[in-house]
Amino acid sequence: MDAHVGSQQAENSFPAETTEQPTRMTRIQILTLISLASVNFSSMICYSILGPFFPNEAVKKGASQTVIGLIFGCYAVCNLIGSMVMGRYIVQIGAKFMLIAGLFVSSVCTIMFGLLDRAPAGAPFISLCFIVRSVDAVGFAAAMTSTFAMTAKIFPNNVATVLGSLEIFTGLGLILGPPVGGWFYHSFGYEVPFLLLGCLLLIMVPFNIYVLPSIEAEPSKDSFFKLLFHGEVLLICFVIGTLSAGLGFIDATLSLFAMKTFNLSSGYVGLIMIGLSLPYCLASPVIGYFTDKYPGTRIGFTVTGGVITAACFFLLGPAPFFHIKSQLWLLVLMLGLIGFSLSMTAIPTFPEIITCAQMFYGPIVGGLITQRLNFEWAATVQGAMGLLAFFSVRPYFSWLTLSVREVHKGCEKIINNPMKTLLS
Repeated sequence: MDAHVGSQQAENSFPAETTEQPTRMTRIQILTLISLASVNFSSMICYSILGPFFPNEAVKKGASQTVIGLIFGCYAVCNLIGSMVMGRYIVQIGAKFMLIAGLFVSSVCTIMFGLLDRAPAGAPFISLCFIVRSVDAVGFAAAMTSTFAMTAKIFPNNVATVLGSLEIFTGLGLILGPPVGGWFYHSFGYEVPFLLLGCLLLIMVPFNIYVLPSIEAEPSKDSFFKLLFHGEVLLICFVIGTLSAGLGFIDATLSLFAMKTFNLSSGYVGLIMIGLSLPYCLASPVIGYFTDKYPGTRIGFTVTGGVITAACFFLLGPAPFFHIKSQLWLLVLMLGLIGFSLSMTAIPTFPEIITCAQMFYGPIVGGLITQRLNFEWAATVQGAMGLLAFFSVRPYFSWLTLSVREVHKGCEKIINNPMKTLLS
């Protein structure tokens, strides 16, 4: 009996943080992967269905392009604030309870968002959009914060590899969301996509109650704000936030631009958005494995991905000063490269700072500039922000590398001739 209990405890225990790679996953690791993969997939498919048709529907209800950007942006800022609050109190609340509660809130909000077409046009519709999206963002923040925390706890030596693998399911949700949402909207109207996917998310609640293991942890004595205001953490947040803002910009503006410029239906706009999600889905696990195996490449991947993303946003419109006419093939190609480069930027930073960094200004500034000028200039501004992030982070890491080299030379000098060094 004791031997059986001992073996069961060993099977369900968390792996210690060692330099050795485990040969096989434990039962608790397998169950956690299944649960987190289902959360990533169901959450992201519900999040991504809005892109192809909601901006056009909101215009019919009297919303301007700036207001549409604010609706997308309020989700991002509530998600950001919610993630920080949930991360601060996740130990007290419990990771499993937080994840399940977040899924339930997000599923209910998704269903409610599908009923907003019955609201009167103008201020009532816009106000309800803000309220439902904000609450949905908090629920999503709770679920995803728990996902990242569980991954770091259960897979301490393979954070980037596991998160990169989970990004396959995030990518699948992003891939299927726009075409499925666009097709259901085109075939059955506004309500059906939200009702179906909201029910799918609701099914994930009892599934994760059964599958997800309970996790216990001790509260950290370190200051949360001390970590948040660390120089390297701030730079990583700035880079990831700036580049991830491009996703919010695309969500808020791409569908209207594609419908107007290329005369496409919402279903075809959903297919175009696959060009963004598919490369991200395919590249994430490979980059995660590579950066876990060779940690020294993380900064190189982040900087290179940032430059590629910025260049692609310049050509997404394209920028008016290039004097290139908008082409559908060029738009799809740039979306694909943006998806790939975002995986280069985001995945290597997960072991350094596990956070959700879709920023508020992306959809808002994108919507405002698109309304005042056009999509081409808005995409150009987004690319310029990416370049600004790259030029901001490069001097810091160049200085850091130089400092490490100087320390290394000093250590070599002491080791080779300690007496001479001390006397001098």
